[in-house]
Amino acid sequence: MRYLFDMENPHNLFGKTTDIRRNIFTNTYKFLIMVFLFITNFPDQETLIRLFIDKTFHISTPGWMKLYIKYMVSLRCKMLVAEELQKLDISFTELDLGTVNITGDLLPAKLAILKSNLEKSGLELMDDRKSILTEKIKNLIIEMVHYSDEFPRVNHSEYISNRLGYDYTYLANIFSEVKGITIQQFIIIHRIERVKELILYDELNLTEISQKLHYSSVAYLSNQFKHITGLSPSFYKQLNGKRRDNLENV
Repeated sequence: MRYLFDMENPHNLFGKTTDIRRNIFTNTYKFLIMVFLFITNFPDQETLIRLFIDKTFHISTPGWMKLYIKYMVSLRCKMLVAEELQKLDISFTELDLGTVNITGDLLPAKLAILKSNLEKSGLELMDDRKSILTEKIKNLIIEMVHYSDEFPRVNHSEYISNRLGYDYTYLANIFSEVKGITIQQFIIIHRIERVKELILYDELNLTEISQKLHYSSVAYLSNQFKHITGLSPSFYKQLNGKRRDNLENV
């Protein structure tokens, strides 16, 4: 039989109920994390959990930092960031669109140099919560439209909400506030950029492009294309020399 008080060791308040203590601690910890996330709407749960551990239990996590980089939306940008990090001998892992995990200690002086060097290349280190979250939405959409083999068939709002772990209405309000356009408008702009790319590759006809990007019809694609570019897809293909916009400028 288990007792909440150990008669043989009065200093052990829970006696043999180690598993009960562990469960209480675990559940309390999870609850506090959920409260933290809810109250702060922190854009990065991993960073928040590390911060919570550091501040609550005074268990430091040295040599770890996640940087958020604005306008880092292409493979060229990733290569540029990697090059700047290597120049400064900064160790890193998981270099993704918009983010990079720093694994070594990053001195303030090096961080300042990195920030300056990135700005010269049109990139920007971010620390504002709303800007960080907006950039994560942008990068998710760019990844979804330009770098996925199969365009998601699910509703865009559901896809974005599930991937980022936030209510879509909250994400949409933040995005519109920061960018001045809606998420849906941003998706449309990038779908048209993807259509331009596929037209110039000349490997798919317009029907196949509309199917690949899950347009309801070729007519709908053509109307949306002309509304955004002022040109019909066929006339755009004839020009063929007109360069697509760089993703970081879209």
